[in-house]
Amino acid sequence: MSHQYYSPVRDPLILGNKTYAQITEDISSQAERGPTLRFMLAITFTGLIALMGVLAILYTIWKGIGVWGENKTVGWAWDITNFVWWVGIGHAGTLISAILLLFRQRWRTGVNRAAEAMTIFAVICAGLFPMIHMGRIWDAFFIFPYPNSRAAEGFIDWRSLWPNFNSPLLWDVFAISTYFTVSLLFWYTGLLPDLATIRDRTKGIKQKIYASLSFGWRGTAKQWQRFESISLVLAGLATPLVLSVHSVVSFDFATSVIPGWHTTIFPPYFVSGAIFSGFAMVLTLMLVARVVMKLEDYITINHIESMNKVILLTGSIVGIAYLTELFMAWYSGNLYEQYAFMNRATGPYWWSYAAMMTCNVISPQIFWFKGARRNVVITFIMSIFINIGMWFERFVIIVTSLHRDYIPSSWLYYTPTWVEVAIFVGTIGIFMTLFLLFAKYFPVVAIAEVKSILKSSGDQYIAAQAKEDAEERNEQGGAAFAGAYRKDKDQ
Repeated sequence: MSHQYYSPVRDPLILGNKTYAQITEDISSQAERGPTLRFMLAITFTGLIALMGVLAILYTIWKGIGVWGENKTVGWAWDITNFVWWVGIGHAGTLISAILLLFRQRWRTGVNRAAEAMTIFAVICAGLFPMIHMGRIWDAFFIFPYPNSRAAEGFIDWRSLWPNFNSPLLWDVFAISTYFTVSLLFWYTGLLPDLATIRDRTKGIKQKIYASLSFGWRGTAKQWQRFESISLVLAGLATPLVLSVHSVVSFDFATSVIPGWHTTIFPPYFVSGAIFSGFAMVLTLMLVARVVMKLEDYITINHIESMNKVILLTGSIVGIAYLTELFMAWYSGNLYEQYAFMNRATGPYWWSYAAMMTCNVISPQIFWFKGARRNVVITFIMSIFINIGMWFERFVIIVTSLHRDYIPSSWLYYTPTWVEVAIFVGTIGIFMTLFLLFAKYFPVVAIAEVKSILKSSGDQYIAAQAKEDAEERNEQGGAAFAGAYRKDKDQ
C-alpha cells in the first residue's frame, strides 16, 4: 500500500460564514456609531492620566531636571529607560505590517492595522523623553542638521554650528525620525480604502471629514494597482528599519566604554527584545479590542497562537542573550565586566534583575504548550508580564551599570521621584488615549485586506476545502488498497 502525506487544511482566519457586506458592517460600524457611555468613561480616565503626565512634564521644564532622582553617578535613569521601552514597543507594528506582508503571511490581516497605529503612538511617547532629558527643551532644534548664522553675523558659512555626527544620540534622531515617517506613511496608505468605505456609508459632516481623509479614493483598477505598488515599496523600506532603528538605539550603550554596556551583542539583542515587547503590547491591546468591539470573528485564536509563537521565539533569543552576556563577562577575564554582571544579580538592584529574568525568560516558556498558546486568559496575563519584564530589562541595563563606578565614594542608590513616575504613567495615558481615539474613529481591522483573503481563509470556504480533500484522500486510499490487493493475488 502506498503511503502519501497530505498537508492538513489550515484553520480559518475569518469565522462566522461572513460575506463581504457583513465584513464591512462589522468593522466600519464602530466608526459610524456615536460614542457610547463606556467609551466616554474610558477616554476620560485615560485623558486624566495623560493630563497628569503633561503637567509633570511642564513642571520639569519649569523647575529643571533637578526634580528628578538622577544623581552624579546615575545620569540616565527612568527617562532613557522609558525611551528605549517605548521605541521597542513600536517595533511590532512595522514587523507585522512590512515583513509579514513581504512573506505573504495571511494571519497579519487581523492585527496589522492596530499594530501600525500602536507604532505611531509609541514612537510619539518615546520622542518626548530625549527632549525632556536635554534640560532645555527649547533648544531641541539643535539636534537637527542645519547650518545656523550665530557664528557668522547673519551669514551662513563653514563656521556655523552643526550637530556632532559622531554621536550615537544624533544617530537616534535620524533613525527614529525616518522610522516614524515610513511607518506613518505605511499606516495611512493602508487606511485609504477603508476611509473611503466609511465615507460612502455616512452622511453630513462625517462624510465630509472622511472624504477629505480618503484623498478621493474611488477604488478604480489604477488606484488599486498603485496601492499595491506603494505598499510593497514602503514594506521594502520599512523592513530594514526594523533591524536598524533599535540597533542604533543600542549603540547609545554599546559604543561607550562602561562595563555592562560595551558589548557587540547589543544590536541583535535589542532588536529581538523590541519585537518581543512589541508583540506583547499588540496582544494586550487586541485581546481587549476583540472583546469590547466584538471582533472575535476577525481576531481569532489562530491569530493569537501565531503571535505567541513569535513571542516564544524572540523571548528565547532574549534569554540566550542574557546567558551570553554572563558567559562573555566570565570568559573575558575583565574584573570590571565580571563585577558589572555580578552586581546586577546580587547587588542592591537584585530584585529588578530577578523580575527581568522571571518575566522575560522563564514565564514565556509556557508557550511551548499549544493549550497555553491558544488560551486567551493566559496570553493576556503573559503579555502584561512580558512588558513589565522588558521595562525592567532596560532599567537593569541602565541603572545597575551606572550606580557603582570605579570610585566607591561615588556609589549611590538611584530612587525615582514622583515627577518621573508621573511622567511615565502620563505617557501610558497619552498612548491609551490616542489608541482609543483611533479604535473609535478608524477601522481597527483592515477591511480591504480581510476581504482579500476571505475566499481562502473564511471558515465556510475552509470547511468546503477540507471536505473535498477528505473525499480525495479516501478515493486515492481506496484505489491504492485495491491495487495492492490485486498485486498480492496475482503473486
